[in-house]
Amino acid sequence: MAELGLNEHHQNEVINYMRFARSKRGLRLKTVDSCFQDLKDSRLVEETFTIDEVSDMLDGLQTVVHSEVESELINTAYTNVLLLRQIFSQAEKWYLKLQTDISELENRNLLEQLAEFERAEFVSSNKKANPEQVKPKLTPLHEGASDLLQKEIARLQEENEKLKTRLKTIEVQATTALDEKSKLEKALRDLQIVQEDKKFDTTQDINELENTVAALKCQFEKTLNDSTANQKSLEENLVTTKHELLKVHDQLAMAEKELEKKFQQTAAYRNMKEILAKKNEQIKELRKKLSKYEPDD
Repeated sequence: MAELGLNEHHQNEVINYMRFARSKRGLRLKTVDSCFQDLKDSRLVEETFTIDEVSDMLDGLQTVVHSEVESELINTAYTNVLLLRQIFSQAEKWYLKLQTDISELENRNLLEQLAEFERAEFVSSNKKANPEQVKPKLTPLHEGASDLLQKEIARLQEENEKLKTRLKTIEVQATTALDEKSKLEKALRDLQIVQEDKKFDTTQDINELENTVAALKCQFEKTLNDSTANQKSLEENLVTTKHELLKVHDQLAMAEKELEKKFQQTAAYRNMKEILAKKNEQIKELRKKLSKYEPDD
């Protein structure tokens, strides 16, 4: 059976729903029939009726039928929504997203195909349903083999969360690494600039130092030469001075001897010598006299 383009299981589900809808539709039609029958039984007791009476009966019948039909349409719409809810709930358990095309609900060709399908399936209102086709509800997808699928989905979700966490960690590490790289590149550029400046300054310092060393070397050589010349001159002067000093000493000694010799030959020297001799005699006499008066120990 493939009239609806579905597999056997889904087509059986459609047949079950059509059977449910036919049953509800039959009940509502009986309700409408009962409305007319009630009108006949309660109001059509006279052989003749005025226009107002007929209009009043028809208005009452219209109100009752309108209420019944409206209630049936609302109930049918809500029933369809509940059926869609079951299908969507089962699809969500499989993480599926179903879509519907509302415009196809008014496709006359498809509606005629469904009418033909219904006539073929339900030849008469007394046709018994196939026991295999009668199912109180859709088989829950979380039973049986679907448990493995649910576990696999849960495992994949957990692995997905771990991968997301790892991806965030890697993104943070990558961002940190890029920041460090930028900082290192900036530091390298600054270091290169500083090195270039230092290299220029060092070259200038080396040149100045070389010039200073050369000047000091020249000055030292000049000073050394001057010192050597002065040393030689001083040594010569020292030798000359020593010779002159010895000569002066000799001259002084000769002058002293001449002076002493001349002084001894003068009358003053002789008189002084005699006076000193007399004084020494007097001192000796006085010592002798004093010794007489000194007490004995």
